[in-house]
Amino acid sequence: MDERAKSLLLQNRAALAKDIRSSYIMDHMISDGVITSQEEETVKNKATQLERATELIKIVLSKDNRAFVSFYNALLHEGYKDLAALLKEASSIELMKSGKVSSNGITSYVKTALCEGAVPQRPVVFVSRKKTVKDIQDSFYRLLNEPGWVVVYGMAGCGKSVLAAEALRDHSVLKECFPGGVHWLSVGKQDRAGLLMKLQNLCTRLDQDCKYSQRPPLNIEEARDRLRLLIMHSFPRCLLILDDVWDSWLLKAFDIQCRVLITSRDRSVVDTVSGIKLFVHVDSELEHQKGLEILSLYVDQKVEELPGEAHNIIQVSKGSPLVVSLIGALLREFPSRWTFYLKQLQNKQFKRIRKSSSYDYEALDEAMSMSVDRLKDNLKEYYNDFSIIEKDVKVPTQVLCILWKMEREDVEDMLQEFVNKSLLYCDRNGKSFLYYLHDLQLDFLTERNRAQLPALHAKLVNQYRKHYSHVLPTVDQEDHIYWYHYLAYHMAQANMHQDLCSLLFSFDWLKMKTRLFGPAHLIHEFVRYRDILNKQDSRAREDFQEFLSVNGHLLGQNSHINVVQLGLSQPNESAVYKHAIRRAKEELQHGALYVNWINKQSMKNLAILVVRPHTEAVYHACFSRDGQRIASCGGDKTLQIFKSGTGENLLHIEAHDEEVLCCAFSADDRYIATCSADKKVKIWNSVTGTLIRDYDEHSEQVSCCQFTNGGSPSILATCSNDYLLKLWDLNKKHCKNTLFGHEDYVNHCRFSPDDKYLASCSMDGTLRLWDVSSANEYKVIDVTSFQKNDESYFVLKCCSWSNDCSRIMVTARNRLYIFDMESCDLVSELEADQQSTILYCDICTTNQIVAMALSHYAVQLWDIDSSTKIADFNAHLSWVYCVKFSPEGSLFLTSSDDQTVKLWETSKVCNPSGTVLKREFDVVFNGDEVTVLAADKEDRLLLINGKTGDIVCQSSRQDFSLTCCCLRPDLQLAAVGGEDGSVQVLDLATGEFLNRLKGHGGTVQHCQFTPDGKRLVSSSDDSTIMVWDWTSGSHFSLQGHKESVRCFRILENLKLLSWSFDGTVRIWSFAGLSLLHELRGHQSCVRCCNFSSDNYYLATGDDNGEIMIWSVQSGELLRQCNETSANKIDGWVTDIHFSPDSKLLVTSCAHVKWWDVDTGTCKQTFYTNGTNLKSIHQCSSFRTFVTIDNLGILYVLQLVE
Repeated sequence: MDERAKSLLLQNRAALAKDIRSSYIMDHMISDGVITSQEEETVKNKATQLERATELIKIVLSKDNRAFVSFYNALLHEGYKDLAALLKEASSIELMKSGKVSSNGITSYVKTALCEGAVPQRPVVFVSRKKTVKDIQDSFYRLLNEPGWVVVYGMAGCGKSVLAAEALRDHSVLKECFPGGVHWLSVGKQDRAGLLMKLQNLCTRLDQDCKYSQRPPLNIEEARDRLRLLIMHSFPRCLLILDDVWDSWLLKAFDIQCRVLITSRDRSVVDTVSGIKLFVHVDSELEHQKGLEILSLYVDQKVEELPGEAHNIIQVSKGSPLVVSLIGALLREFPSRWTFYLKQLQNKQFKRIRKSSSYDYEALDEAMSMSVDRLKDNLKEYYNDFSIIEKDVKVPTQVLCILWKMEREDVEDMLQEFVNKSLLYCDRNGKSFLYYLHDLQLDFLTERNRAQLPALHAKLVNQYRKHYSHVLPTVDQEDHIYWYHYLAYHMAQANMHQDLCSLLFSFDWLKMKTRLFGPAHLIHEFVRYRDILNKQDSRAREDFQEFLSVNGHLLGQNSHINVVQLGLSQPNESAVYKHAIRRAKEELQHGALYVNWINKQSMKNLAILVVRPHTEAVYHACFSRDGQRIASCGGDKTLQIFKSGTGENLLHIEAHDEEVLCCAFSADDRYIATCSADKKVKIWNSVTGTLIRDYDEHSEQVSCCQFTNGGSPSILATCSNDYLLKLWDLNKKHCKNTLFGHEDYVNHCRFSPDDKYLASCSMDGTLRLWDVSSANEYKVIDVTSFQKNDESYFVLKCCSWSNDCSRIMVTARNRLYIFDMESCDLVSELEADQQSTILYCDICTTNQIVAMALSHYAVQLWDIDSSTKIADFNAHLSWVYCVKFSPEGSLFLTSSDDQTVKLWETSKVCNPSGTVLKREFDVVFNGDEVTVLAADKEDRLLLINGKTGDIVCQSSRQDFSLTCCCLRPDLQLAAVGGEDGSVQVLDLATGEFLNRLKGHGGTVQHCQFTPDGKRLVSSSDDSTIMVWDWTSGSHFSLQGHKESVRCFRILENLKLLSWSFDGTVRIWSFAGLSLLHELRGHQSCVRCCNFSSDNYYLATGDDNGEIMIWSVQSGELLRQCNETSANKIDGWVTDIHFSPDSKLLVTSCAHVKWWDVDTGTCKQTFYTNGTNLKSIHQCSSFRTFVTIDNLGILYVLQLVE
């Protein structure tokens, strides 16, 4: 310390120690960083005030000049001006002449100027917000050459005063902008008498020598003139800071052509004054890290050492500087109360979060209530309506116009007052305004108006119903998003339970909402309001929730789907069906067309949730370890995470530059790994989506990634087309181990349940086991040695472990091989369908059931102990890439090339409810009776009662693949065609084949008895049509087509209509064996055609999805049946029929469609569970229709009448 400064301290030690309060002085010195908290404790431990002051002076004497300057400034700030004068001789040299910067970046000049101007010290705990401070300083420089106003505004407790003071702690700013000094005046709420006192004190402070008057001013006008005179002559180019200004009228006293900074909650407070006005908004939310820094400083801990409650406090308070500071100050006194104060904040107990020494209000609720209480009564009533808004929700202007029955301009003018007073925030989204509250403001309003909340919610709902009394909001209205998202919430909060049921059970509401948000949000509402809905109608709630879970993805992806028709596909006892049939009958009066699925009782929904998270194939999906989330990845290069209960999307991550092939949760669910064809492996935070690691050490695509099952530390294994496996420790930036041994692409790897071993399988035909601890190869199993056929291309796709680690499984083509872990002997072998490849397998954690995903749409479940198949069903519309059990085994998921992820209940799947049929079938209609002949997957011929789905009789399994079948009208005989080109006639009564007809040189595509049952007609891939006398086997051939004859129709008058892959339609006469007509016009393969009953029209359909209606007499193309481009026919048109009156057409393609012949428009679509229908049969009255989809499901459809 400088000798002169030390001398003055020693000379005046007694006087200083006698008068000063050491605690106040130390607060300033700690803020300046010149004494430590340990030294503070040393002083506090002294018994008397005199001893404490003496100890403090002793500590100052032991330090450098900075400590002396800080001590001097503290004396000035705390009002000990007489004592400070004793030290001024030394301090003046140190302060006024030195431009050196102190340890916290502030020069001595700055300290003196702020101290003399009564600018508040930095809080003991302070974290800078550099951008806001710079914005304020930039405003100062704009006032460099002329007076004006800087308004720093924001909501209560956002840190306006602290930041305004911080902007002044800059040597350049004070020297260049305010050489006349700065003068701080705390204003607050004042009447005229209070304002006069403030002005008198300010004038006295600026005129300490009484140069302009011996007495204080007697009224506001005199004070205003005195203040102008003092600033003009004694403090030119100074800055006047008016802190916490509430009323605009009092600013007239300071409108004296000087530079003024104002802090206020009300932006419009300067509307009544003249001059330049610059505005700086202070954000009400700290960045998360800044909030943690403040708490860490209060409790004297590193940020990383803070408990989890610290993060929750920042999140719940939305980073409010006031709340974080108040709680931090409380925690400094009670460091064990983290949970207590978090709970008070969550429960909105604002009175328990009480005063900080640096704030003007006793508790948090008082700070927020001041702004609201000062509103006019009518405005206060409108503001209270915001109590019912959910957090983080932005409300369009139109919603408030409806609520208050006011014109838009009036609403916007009123809301601007709230915005100006920092009671409301506004986002300008194009032409519309969106308004919202800070969470703390909303919590305060909610608590304050708790008793009135149901009435306020009801008010909003009633106003909505008046405005939208007959229609729903449409997508072109700015408020439609709000209503579809939150109307149900308002009804529930208003206790309008019946109205809530009516809303959620409304087809129109379901359709519009799923179109906007997809099904997940609706499913979430059924879960959220389960108790309310169950009290009204629990069965309806269950039925509608199941309906959305299974069919919601269809509504979300296709805006043209008729939700009433979709509802008619539900079981007859379902509340959804009852709503749908009632609605359908109402709409029939207006020309609508609806169909009933009358044999649906034979089918039950196996999937309990269907989600379409991707726009391309879904290659992999998996459960989190707690079963609450599902992650999926696919060809669209994204990673998706959604809730397993509702399908609600939680994270969408643009994960890689190429297809994402696999994903996996870590054992603690904190992380999720992805790997891709871009050769990279990435680790993500599974909650925030933050990228944690980006590994790039494989040289080819990475096919699989798997975490250990719970071992510590967590290890990730990956395998690649570079023939390598790698092990990764997430705490390290590079690969931990590389495993060599495979000689071809490594397709899959998986840790044993006890994490001791890693299994991997490769295109080289080997299954290898690795010791995880040593990263050495443990065992090798050459799976090719167990193959039964001479297969040159032997692909091992996937491997898995039994739960007790005693067996290891691997898939190869359509087989699952199970080996003993110790001996490597083959224990058993399971064989799936010959036409399929097993793409993935997984074993249930609670039993010995293994699930297999097959390329041919199917999923099979096997008991590996007994080697028995317990389930086999078509799960998707295309390849099934993945199957995974939930952690407890009660559910499993599948993912597919059809872009969906489906969730299944294991127990339901193990008890299948229907027979899987091939799409080759025939139907006989007899009155109301419907008899169906079809082959199943096992090539058995089944005779089925179409209305009930019951099997009347069935043949034994055939030794050839059935490709078509037909019934004789009297139901005595059936005929079947096969891949071998033969046609066989079956006696249905005995089950015996009566004749085998040979003559075709290719697969038989279609066969049909003539109406008299004496002859049988067949068509084939050999481009011929043959007419058989089935009893003798004699036949004649109709030749002329150049490619496969897909199908034909037997017409009246011994005529036959055929169509072929060669693009032509031909009409034949049995009598003359001649060609009568040929029509041309289709650009692709003609799949189907048919005449109207009056022979006036001919309808044809092709592979482009085009349907053409022709004039039979002239051959002229009359009409094309078209849908909108957004709903263009999906796939080939495979069959077509006219109604008897020739006014309607029915077609089969991806689904079943009915068309208006006169207009060519689609009247209705029936969406089958599967797709790719091969044909459709209709009864003579055009009332009943039969088809089978590619999942093998039989549909008997009947028009609703």
